[in-house]
Amino acid sequence: MAALIAPSILSADFANLERDLGRIASADYAHVDVMDNHFVPNLTLGLPIFERLAKVSPIPLDAHLMIENPDRWAPEFAEAGAASVTFHAEAAQAPVRLARELRKLGSRAGVALRPATPVEPYLDLLAEIDMILVMTVEPGFGGQSFIEGTLPKIRRARQAVSESGLDVWIQVDGGVSRDTIERAADAGANVFVAGSAVYGAEDIPSEIATLRELAAKHTH
Repeated sequence: MAALIAPSILSADFANLERDLGRIASADYAHVDVMDNHFVPNLTLGLPIFERLAKVSPIPLDAHLMIENPDRWAPEFAEAGAASVTFHAEAAQAPVRLARELRKLGSRAGVALRPATPVEPYLDLLAEIDMILVMTVEPGFGGQSFIEGTLPKIRRARQAVSESGLDVWIQVDGGVSRDTIERAADAGANVFVAGSAVYGAEDIPSEIATLRELAAKHTH
């Protein structure tokens, strides 16, 4: 399974988002954090801005919805051009129905779990989703330190995916850098969201290549 790098534009310059999307053109996805100041204590951007980003981005957009009521809003992000839409298990009322709707609209469907949310209830639903996002920090802010205690959860998710024979990706988001990406890959992750590690680098394309190379050595 290939190691995919999805830089988070949460660490980009919000006054120059089109330019900063261009700077990560060598990545696999652009990870777009949508926060509503209700589900998480931060506010970022909404549907109109996302729709414009989808039109100008050189790479597919991976929408991570840290919002209340994703059942209502997530399909609109799929319609706005998201290649992948991830909603939080803690916020969704009907996750299977929502995942099916996202897939019907042509988007990959992802389920995100906060660090303390167990993965086990969702392992029976693997056939309904395309990705599990294991948050490796508490959602809401960039630049936090990787939570090592999430690694066993990644391992359990990877084991269940392997046993199912399904092509379900496992994404990690939070504190991903040269220092942590190998451990996350070794645990079973194959999609890596890195914000400050990428946008804080002097040579962004080189940093993306380095992270991909480090992860690829350990990706199952």
